Amino acid sequence: MLLDLLYLVVVVLALPWVAWRRLAGGRPVAAPWRRFTGRVTVAPKPAPAARLWLHGVSVGEVQLLAGLAGELRRQAADRGREIDLVVSSSTTTGLEVAARRFGADRVFPCPLDFTWAVDRVLDRVRPDGLVLGELELWPHLLARARRRGIPTVVVNARMSPRSAAGYARIAPVAARMLRGLTLVVARSSEDGRRFAALGAPEVVVAGSLKFDGVRGDRGAPEIARLRTLAGFATDDVVFLAGSTQAPEERLALAAYAALRDAHPRLRLVIVPRHVERAAEIAALLDDDGLRWQRRSRLEADGADPAARVLLVDTTGELAWWWGTAAIAFVGGSLDGRRGGQNMLEPAAYGAAVCFGPHTRNFRTEVAALLEADAARVVPDGPALTAFVAGCLADPPAAEALGRRAAAAVAARRGATAATARLVLDRLRSGS
Repeated sequence: MLLDLLYLVVVVLALPWVAWRRLAGGRPVAAPWRRFTGRVTVAPKPAPAARLWLHGVSVGEVQLLAGLAGELRRQAADRGREIDLVVSSSTTTGLEVAARRFGADRVFPCPLDFTWAVDRVLDRVRPDGLVLGELELWPHLLARARRRGIPTVVVNARMSPRSAAGYARIAPVAARMLRGLTLVVARSSEDGRRFAALGAPEVVVAGSLKFDGVRGDRGAPEIARLRTLAGFATDDVVFLAGSTQAPEERLALAAYAALRDAHPRLRLVIVPRHVERAAEIAALLDDDGLRWQRRSRLEADGADPAARVLLVDTTGELAWWWGTAAIAFVGGSLDGRRGGQNMLEPAAYGAAVCFGPHTRNFRTEVAALLEADAARVVPDGPALTAFVAGCLADPPAAEALGRRAAAAVAARRGATAATARLVLDRLRSGS
């Protein structure tokens, strides 16, 4: 009850911000009323099947869980079990991607952590197991699931030193919350030790799902379609800045502007982390006087041969756009506020990959790439320009960097199969 009251205070204080997000035309808060009340809709549970509720907070976690879902279905079939999968997310983009990957009738917004909302969703979803992506721990959700005997597993679990220090300051509360977990499947031994130290009852290290959740096939038809759609020639060198946040687009543009005259085959593709920032980036492109195109207009207008810059103002395609890139900058990594984005996607395709120094959300993945001499850290805009210039000046060295990146990713695959096995071992029978 006390926690519900604290949550209510936070919600009331946040209402102006929620309204501003909607009225200002930015990315709206996902389904606030349904998440507050727990009044979600989801496909009826098939009688003979055991239902797994998968939760990923946003796009990255949802995509990771989509890869795990395929392995769960395969292993369940091998065991002669029938499973039914439903998915929740906490963001508008996460829900959109989940609907495309799982079907709209199997997707719902995750409830806010009020007792009434959690109980109502558990009543409607009726899960036989709950799978949480990475570090999505909520006291009421864990406690209510445990009270109903629903096994709860955290997969690809990560616990940064900062998060561990925060939980340590409320150690008794954290320990009580973590006792609601059946199993933590950690992405690294360091993450596993932090969960265990805080009181998680069972921890298994299986490796990072992200190494399995990336594609790496440049010959895929989706990539060929995008190259044709964008009008990329075989001798074009595509520099892609993906999952970017301000001011990373401006820095990528500066790198392109500094090098385009000496390298006329250079192309720049910008894929912002949040598509609603497209208008802001478009204004930046116009201010620089560049000839550019929007991805959303390519089907209607065709590729403009004179436009050497492409702004991807659509969602759900970045994993394929990475496959067009020879040189890749992974955003969310330069300003220290966001903790980086998934650098394994371009690495798996063998692109020459760089990213900023602030990648706390991907410590394990970054360590693997740097250990293999398969990526570069660029601390600022001039370093980004220097990296792109070096790749253009010495293509064999850039290609070798990319080959090492692809090999490093391939060598660490396998966590998905191990994680699916651990989840199914703890899934109760359908009810």
